[in-house]
Amino acid sequence: MTASTVTAVIDLDLIGPTISRHVYGHFAEHLGRCIYGGFWVGEGSATPNEGGIRLDVVEALRRIGIPNLRWPGGCFADDYHWRDGIGPRKLRPRMVNSHWGDVVEDNAFGTHEFMALCELLGADPYISGNVGSGSVREMSEWIEYLTRGDDSPMAALRRENGRDEPWRVPFWGLGNEAWGCGGNLRAEQFASLARQYATYVRDHGDNTVYRIAAGANTDDYHWTETLLRSFDDLAAYGSRAWPFQAVSLHYYTMTRGWSSKGAATGFDEEEWYLALRNATRIEELVSRHEAVMDRWDPQRKVGLVVDEWGTWWDVERGTNPGFLYQQNTLRDALVAAVHFDTFHRHAARVVMANIAQTVNVLQAMILTDPETGALVLTPSYHVFAMNRAHHDAASLAVTFTGEVPMREVAGESLATVSASASTRGDTALVSLSNLDAQRPTAVVLDLRGRRVTGYRATVLTADALDAHNTPSATGVAPREHAGITDHPRGLEVELPAHAYVTVALDLA
Repeated sequence: MTASTVTAVIDLDLIGPTISRHVYGHFAEHLGRCIYGGFWVGEGSATPNEGGIRLDVVEALRRIGIPNLRWPGGCFADDYHWRDGIGPRKLRPRMVNSHWGDVVEDNAFGTHEFMALCELLGADPYISGNVGSGSVREMSEWIEYLTRGDDSPMAALRRENGRDEPWRVPFWGLGNEAWGCGGNLRAEQFASLARQYATYVRDHGDNTVYRIAAGANTDDYHWTETLLRSFDDLAAYGSRAWPFQAVSLHYYTMTRGWSSKGAATGFDEEEWYLALRNATRIEELVSRHEAVMDRWDPQRKVGLVVDEWGTWWDVERGTNPGFLYQQNTLRDALVAAVHFDTFHRHAARVVMANIAQTVNVLQAMILTDPETGALVLTPSYHVFAMNRAHHDAASLAVTFTGEVPMREVAGESLATVSASASTRGDTALVSLSNLDAQRPTAVVLDLRGRRVTGYRATVLTADALDAHNTPSATGVAPREHAGITDHPRGLEVELPAHAYVTVALDLA
């Protein structure tokens, strides 16, 4: 099949805002087998562990440079009372996880276990506090317990439970989905609560907390505007007086919507394109929320945190519907790729993002087999690995010239090529996606401003659109890509159908 050709202009010397490594963040909720059977196996497990934390999961995530981990939810966060998860495990009270499977939670994995996990991962903790069913005092005491170093009551309690030195906790969520499972609040109600709760999430010692208010669902621009407008009476005091430093946004990719999420595997081309069209909607959502924020915060002091994003398909047959276990295919990898392109383009405002979720839930990085204990790296994991050079690199604008390949999907136009780029020092990385299910595409990289002294390419693709990895078949993985050649304008890159390609450049 004849490939179309599109040209992408990249000025390698015109750097943009820095792409925070934290847009490659992750999310671990007490949901299904994410914590129990994913991160946590217990100290008596035959699976190699350190203090009950599964080490092969830790090692895999360290390889992709996990920058932060959000916990304990999600909807679970606004039912979670942190004092239930400290002290001797055999004495911890049990609770019902009413959101996810209506199962009994024994609180074996709590604050100390989570902080130990973050230390093993080398990741910053992002804790979601309980606004929905908690109290201001409860949240205030949790941050004191974690981060205060003197002999305060909560610091003393932490020492009684075996931790002498305080931890560093840079990120704190003020509730989760307050418009839904976090309290079913109106925007105006939550804006007032967020200001109140944030006041008591204090900086103790040298720990400075970045407070993130529970933000909008998808296209609820009124919610974002209400949160930003709540700063208006504080404007004279400057951004240091603002109660929170960021607002969040949640968006999930499905085939048609909540009533028809679609199958994770076995889908046809129509479902392939519907899902990818919906994935590319993240550009519209971020752009419009950003425009609302710009009205109230033109200097961009407040960050946008997309702390739940990813695919949400129908659960795998035979699994608990409340555990949200789904297979992860090449399609999921391309959904991740187009999200990252958007986050890179909006690096001035998007300061963090967290894929949902890390292990065994929704668009997971890792699947663990409950029967054999085997660990599987998903196609989405490999996109994170291929993009690691974007972490904390300066963004570069990618401008397409001429006609970009398009496809009509349910009455809308889908650009089937997506791209972003960044640079650091004498290197650059270009990310390229071909969303077309059947047709290859050639991209001419018109590289300007700096001399390219070397290059290499990596490709992630497979024969089938729903190709995925299992304990016995792990063929959906990156490999060296030979389809890159010199071109009078720079380089020409062949993009196979349904493929993700990264091009690493050496620069003079």
